[in-house]
Parts: sequence; structure tokens; C-alpha cells
Amino acid sequence: LDGSMVHPREVFRPAMMSNAAAVILFHNHPSGDATPSNKDISITRRLVDAGKLMGMELLDHIIVTRTKVVSLKARGLM
Repeated sequence: LDGSMVHPREVFRPAMMSNAAAVILFHNHPSGDATPSNKDISITRRLVDAGKLMGMELLDHIIVTRTKVVSLKARGLM
């Protein structure tokens, strides 16, 4: 797969059901390139906004590959 639909409802549902105060998201890039795409950045910002509306903080969004890990927060992208 080269993409996936992400909806805030599905992202936050498990955390809401657990009464979590915050979430950290992870996803993989099977290509091996952990560089956040424009879509990754856009979705992350959308999820940050949705989380604020629900009172649930998105602490970080992390992209993983076999050999690399990239934090969007550490890169100032959220």
C-alpha cells in the first residue's frame, strides 16, 4: 500500500474508550524512507486540531522503518 485514509474518529476512539488524556501515533514507511510526507504532516496537524476539540493531546507522531525513527514533534512539524 502507498497510502491510507486516516479519520480522527478511528484514531481517537481506542484512547477515548480507555479514558486516555493523550496519544502518541506511530506508523511505518515500508519503503525505508522515514521522511514525513506532506500528507503525513497535513494529517498530523488535522489530528492535533481534532484532539484539542476533544480535550486529548496528540503528544507525537512517529514514523518508523526497519532502521530509522522520525518524530514529527522533534522536527517541529506539529
